[in-house]
Amino acid sequence: MHTPTIGQMVAQDYRVAGVFRRYGIDFCCRGGRTLADVCAEKGLDLADVEQALSELQKEPAPRQLNAQDWKADFLADYIEQRHHTYVRKMLPEISAYAEKVAKVHGKHHPETLEIWKYWQALAAELASHLLKEERMLFPYIRQLANASASEAPAPPFGTVQNPVRMMEMEHENAGEMMRTIRTLSHDFSPPQDACMTYRVLYQLLEAFEADLHEHVHLENNILFGKAIALEDSIERV
Repeated sequence: MHTPTIGQMVAQDYRVAGVFRRYGIDFCCRGGRTLADVCAEKGLDLADVEQALSELQKEPAPRQLNAQDWKADFLADYIEQRHHTYVRKMLPEISAYAEKVAKVHGKHHPETLEIWKYWQALAAELASHLLKEERMLFPYIRQLANASASEAPAPPFGTVQNPVRMMEMEHENAGEMMRTIRTLSHDFSPPQDACMTYRVLYQLLEAFEADLHEHVHLENNILFGKAIALEDSIERV
């Protein structure tokens, strides 16, 4: 019997993502592992995690987007319009908060200086990353999705697997920086003396992380597989 990966589990029911986040399980950048392997690696009790997952089945599942059933070009459009738009909106907004908090509170809370440093690096990484997807990978995926069964465009990068690997590596880098920010912020928990700006910063960072997880999950665990399968199924001319 096939054992689903954690990425496939989230793709089947996105509520699973909440459980995985609670246990610190990376289902987006490293979604190709089984739950048993992840628990063994992280020292988690597999039975505890499985029990938390089984509790989900006792609740009626809300209507959710079933991205697995979407065509690759539609999914690329959705990611670009929803997640890329969100990232571009939030990068400067969070940057302004992070810089202000670092300057005002950095002396007594030096971790805010580190958060500001890592956020700047993450913002630069994501700004470049979005352009690569929008100018190179996504247009090719749309061409693949609309190509006839006997012809496909000749990509400038050999095979779609090459930019996919690059995007996955950049996702991992972004995810690692986001994990570092979470650690530095003590899981986005502001200190008792935090001002409102400080508290808003941590709320925005936590929301950004959740969106990034969904964003990367849709690409790594669903879109990229669809793109590779499409390319494999079409004979190039």
